[in-house]
Amino acid sequence: MPNPSTNPHHKTPLLDTIVVPEDMRKLQPEQLQQVADELRAETIDTVSTTGGHLGAGLGVVELTVALHYVFNTPDDRLIWDVGHQAYPHKILTGRRDRIRTLRQGGGLSGFTKRSESEYDPFGAAHSSTSISAGLGMSVARDVLEKPNHVVAVIGDGSISAGMAYEAMNNAGAMRSKLIVILNDNNMSIAPPTGALSAYLSRIVSSKEYRGLRNLAKDMSKIFPKPVREAARKAESYARGMVTGGTLFEELGFYYVGPIDGHNLDHLLPVLENIRDDVDPGPVLIHVVTQKGKGFAPALTAADKCHAVNKFDVVTGEQVKVKASAPTYTRVYADALIKEAEADDKVVAVTAAMPSGTGIDVFEKRFPDRTFDVGIAEQHAVTFAAGLATEGLKPFCTIYSTFLQRGYDQVVHDVAMQKLPVRFMMDRAGLVGADGYTHAGAFDLAYLGCLPNMMLMAPSDEAELFHMVATAAAYNEGPCGVRYPRGEGIGVQLPERGQILEIGKGRIIREGTRVAILSLGTRLQEALKAADELAAQGLTTTVADARFAKPFDKEMVRQLAAEHEVLITIEEGSVGGFGSHVAHFLANEGLLDNGLKLRSMTLPDVFQDHDNPLKQYDEAQLNAKHIVATARAAIGNAAVGGNVQRFAKVRA
Repeated sequence: MPNPSTNPHHKTPLLDTIVVPEDMRKLQPEQLQQVADELRAETIDTVSTTGGHLGAGLGVVELTVALHYVFNTPDDRLIWDVGHQAYPHKILTGRRDRIRTLRQGGGLSGFTKRSESEYDPFGAAHSSTSISAGLGMSVARDVLEKPNHVVAVIGDGSISAGMAYEAMNNAGAMRSKLIVILNDNNMSIAPPTGALSAYLSRIVSSKEYRGLRNLAKDMSKIFPKPVREAARKAESYARGMVTGGTLFEELGFYYVGPIDGHNLDHLLPVLENIRDDVDPGPVLIHVVTQKGKGFAPALTAADKCHAVNKFDVVTGEQVKVKASAPTYTRVYADALIKEAEADDKVVAVTAAMPSGTGIDVFEKRFPDRTFDVGIAEQHAVTFAAGLATEGLKPFCTIYSTFLQRGYDQVVHDVAMQKLPVRFMMDRAGLVGADGYTHAGAFDLAYLGCLPNMMLMAPSDEAELFHMVATAAAYNEGPCGVRYPRGEGIGVQLPERGQILEIGKGRIIREGTRVAILSLGTRLQEALKAADELAAQGLTTTVADARFAKPFDKEMVRQLAAEHEVLITIEEGSVGGFGSHVAHFLANEGLLDNGLKLRSMTLPDVFQDHDNPLKQYDEAQLNAKHIVATARAAIGNAAVGGNVQRFAKVRA
């Protein structure tokens, strides 16, 4: 059934006839450029209403059209690395009628997602996984004796990660047919050289050339092995000198390219040649594209409109939401600059996310003390460990969800050696529209279990200032600070942070029956809950833990001894702060006299993307949920009653 146009700014007559790629394959090749033009207009209009990743998708419009036209998707597997460039792919694969629900609650994911469509054979939102997954699929195909193709599209940034090279090295040895498309949108390897490049790429990808090459291989078998190997290298290097790609040849890939990724006359014959070739082994097709292609505001933007808010499709002007307070990311950057001004040993490390982590702000002030290591979290952690061995103070600034990728290095290279690396974990907790792939749900659990690790979580932006100063002064071993995405609460910021006493929390409000022990930015909800509980006759103590490890054991003893109910609350998974507190209380016998302990954490599910407020409601971490937890624990009949069992022994 035809897709009605949902784009009020442009007419899309050809795109309207396409619901799934099979519809597009009925068109003539000369019609595909019009499809691409309409698809680009539809993508721009969609993101103007939803926000999201724009530049990367605009850069692969022609490639998306060509791949779905040449290959028989979904039977042929098409894997998009990271997935933020997959909006055009989603429009062509039966999801156009829902494309304006992108990144909204109950709507389409901003990344590829297996449960969303059969055209998404592998979910991705972290980079550099596509070649490994694709190799697994191609080997499974061979074992099952199926005829389908497997295509992995990976960007020039993603292919810099170690995992991609591990996969290519393995693929070169396996000899299973895998097609890798290297989407080079920064011209970081080699530019296409016009008609000659297209001609050579078409020749070396042709069945005739591969046939002659294989014949030469067969004939060379009559020669001794050293001669055969010399001939193979000579042929590979000869092609490498003309077309590039010697590195990929050495890894066992047959290299084709570079090709203009916006020229369908160049793309289609090469893709068809590779599709129809029966020669086993992995192939890498080097395609050069322009991020933000076809949208002038993107081409002039520093980041090519990588991620945008809602915007005007004509001017490109983005909707600016007036900030009521600075973001935690910016507060961290300012606090780190203050520490670096006072201490020339302070340095910053990030893994390809300078703007997302605020390190770009730090870099403007201290360019020689800023290190962006690329998409290489494992390397970032061990690199920071090396810096620490020589007396520098590295602040390894990585999203909580991305630090997971360097976990072995955190354990083996940092924690075991008690090296003072400071892990600054942005995006801790829920992250709204980016969903569970980017949520920092697990850092308290995966770092809290490590010996020698000190962990902090600020309850507001001023506390973050103090914790950056504390981390800079802490040299006993590794430490971590987790802080959320988004704005602070608007408290006044200090000129420079104060060094906190390690492992000491603070009592914010005193009560008699319920105690709420909060770690991180749920503190404001805890205070709201305390107000409501007090109105119901349940006076409530609210404490800010500050430290997840070591936590304030004396304060916890006091809370346990003086209250009927103790509630811990954190924006992290089961197994984190609350679990450590429960373990302590149980072992100390502090639960033996009837203390009612409740732990509030993120739910044991991967929470889908949504408005942050709705996510907190779904996670049951708002004030009303704290109130309900307290009332359920204490018993409605006892509300307003007098409980004598718990002695009040306040200092």
